[in-house]
Amino acid sequence: MISTKNYDFDAIVVGSGITGGWAAKELTEKGLKVLVLERGRDLQHGSGYLGEHAPSWKLPFNGKPDRVLESEEYEVQSKVYAFRAANRHFWNNDKHNPYSIDESTPFEWYRGGGVGGRSLMWGRQSYRWSEQDFEANAKDGHGTPWPVSYQDIAPWYSYVEKFIGVNGKKEGLPQLPDGEFQKPMEWYAIEKTIQQRLQKKAPDITLTNARTAILTENLAGRSACHFCGPCENGCSTGSYFSSQSSTLPAARATKNLTLRANAVVERLEYDSATGNISKVHVIDAITKQRSTFAGRVVFLCASTVGSTQLLLNSASEAFPNGLANSSGVLGHYLMDHFLGIGVAGMFPEHSDTYYYGNRPTGLYIPRFRNVQKQEQDVGFVRGYGFQTAVNSSNWTAGVNQKGFGAKLKNHLSSIPTSWTFYAGGFGECLPQKRNKVYLSKTKKDHFGIPQVVFDFSWGDNEKAMAMDIREQGNRIMKAAGAAFSIPTGNTETLSIPGAGIHEMGTARMGNDPAESVLNKYNQAHDVPNLFITDGSFMASSSCVNPSLTYMAFTARACDYAVKQIRAGVI
Repeated sequence: MISTKNYDFDAIVVGSGITGGWAAKELTEKGLKVLVLERGRDLQHGSGYLGEHAPSWKLPFNGKPDRVLESEEYEVQSKVYAFRAANRHFWNNDKHNPYSIDESTPFEWYRGGGVGGRSLMWGRQSYRWSEQDFEANAKDGHGTPWPVSYQDIAPWYSYVEKFIGVNGKKEGLPQLPDGEFQKPMEWYAIEKTIQQRLQKKAPDITLTNARTAILTENLAGRSACHFCGPCENGCSTGSYFSSQSSTLPAARATKNLTLRANAVVERLEYDSATGNISKVHVIDAITKQRSTFAGRVVFLCASTVGSTQLLLNSASEAFPNGLANSSGVLGHYLMDHFLGIGVAGMFPEHSDTYYYGNRPTGLYIPRFRNVQKQEQDVGFVRGYGFQTAVNSSNWTAGVNQKGFGAKLKNHLSSIPTSWTFYAGGFGECLPQKRNKVYLSKTKKDHFGIPQVVFDFSWGDNEKAMAMDIREQGNRIMKAAGAAFSIPTGNTETLSIPGAGIHEMGTARMGNDPAESVLNKYNQAHDVPNLFITDGSFMASSSCVNPSLTYMAFTARACDYAVKQIRAGVI
């Protein structure tokens, strides 16, 4: 056991989402006494986790949205695909916790509102970064070089995958490394037909399972997915990974965890004599009372923007531009993925194939542009992938059908079906210093904390990539044999920044302290007892969903931090 002499806790973790949960698990299992501070409300897995508002038949209007309430209190959050009346309490209340919105540079900031953060309603797609991703900055000159390689992180990817449970299919692609997979989910007949056609007419395109953190095989305390459908409302069986279902229970089992909900971290106090954080200042969200805690190490896992806001608000005489910001890059190099540019193809085949079950994920087309050395110039650097979805028209046809029970079900299954196969591009964003988040000089929230402001716009590279997504999407649908296809999205304006819900990069890591905030172990160059493992540490964005990478780096940083503590370095 590590002594807590002169400290309230060995470690303080700010945030209980995907990375905060992992930090809690890893640090407690290594013997540290850990305090987790979550600004959102208390939610308990299996009791309120599905929502005190669920099931829908207990809700007014069968769970349909309350437009007035949502426009007044969830103006931003209600725009996201996963927002529901049944899970409204999972989300940040925009009226109570606003941020400054500049209409000339809009940014949609989606935030969790309870214990578990966005791990409760994330999309669960979990991909490894490739060697090419980690080398891209150094090779094409955009952004600061990554201080780590794929080989450094690969063992930690495996460690995380085995715990969270990722279903998928191995494809042997260097641009999308294989991982530790549970058995893949079954495909619909139309998807198998599309795959066969692509293999013949577009062999450079790989159609594979979306690698998702949803169990297809039981793990301890968690059951395989039973395909019930509304994942975003929570999962009482723990079939999909979240802090609530997995990492926080593991941390509690050690008896080393203290978790405080409704605990808003206002600022971190820097002690210039020791060169470390000496106190964490907290405001109770209910009573508004202030308190402080001391920890040997502090892990920031409050989300990219949340952690950056906290660091900027922790300015001091030693760090007038924000804590650990001697480089001046804190808040800059904000990135997100752009999405919404895609193509929907219509397929008359398999009209007699009943649409059964409710598979909670689509398929995936990994990056295929700028991956071959001999590939001609495509007009942009980096790349993109396609996330797919399929649906059947017979459910729409059945909306006005009469009857119920087995008779209605048999009737619906006999209605001729047409299929829609949608492929939406997910594009990489280059790190640009001009894209930033900063504190408002005039607006504060009701805790007295300055609100954040965004200044972000897509660059020429993203717009060129979007045009290619549209062109290649049409090629894919033609090769797949679509009867006709319909383009989606605007290749000129792209999606509203933030809509990808993958904001990252504002406290990036790097070898050079003059150009980065963190070293290769997510430790602040300027403050040795500060670690930041949410998306803010990212030096580039790749084109794949980033949460698996956040988790792997968090586990690795915790391992390093504990070794540093035991060696007496921290």
